[in-house]
Amino acid sequence: MIRTGNPVISIYTEMTPNPETMKFVANKLLYPGKSIDFPDIETAKPSALAQEFFGFPFIKAVFIASNFVTLTKTIETEWQDVIPSIRSFLKEYLEEGKAIINEDEVAALKPEASNSVAADDDDVVKRIKEILDNYVKPAVEMDGGAIQFKSYDDGVVNLMLQGSCSGCPSSMITLKAGIEGMMKRMVPEVKEVVAEAE
Repeated sequence: MIRTGNPVISIYTEMTPNPETMKFVANKLLYPGKSIDFPDIETAKPSALAQEFFGFPFIKAVFIASNFVTLTKTIETEWQDVIPSIRSFLKEYLEEGKAIINEDEVAALKPEASNSVAADDDDVVKRIKEILDNYVKPAVEMDGGAIQFKSYDDGVVNLMLQGSCSGCPSSMITLKAGIEGMMKRMVPEVKEVVAEAE
């Protein structure tokens, strides 16, 4: 048996509820326990991988999470026409062990919305973030996206939609029927949940 030193990477695709996004899942951790959204080429500086993806003329946005990348395509592009080339590009990129995220560049960016509980969070915000982390995050990651806590003010929770959640036709239903309903039941102070796409 010949050992090359580089592991064999496999990539498979999963459809998301958003027809314009596709989830590309790897058998390797890309950004363990974290996620980062690049809604355009200008924001992609912290990721050589995202910059390379924006080199494809049909890619509009890149979202990188634990072991997957969610890509948003242009409307006129058909997924079946581009999936083979994206998969082979991603497989080759990962097998070569190239950089995915530069943490120093990420740290230099404006503070990102976060579901991590901070020391100065009040009790309501702590409970909201715990619900997002324990109940919402696993579900939306399965669909290739993320929902980040942005702010809480006077009963209104403001969230940021990322990856496949951003621009997804069913995301507002998920937000209002699912997340808002759960928040109101578990945190009585919450009156409404609103979202903004990045």
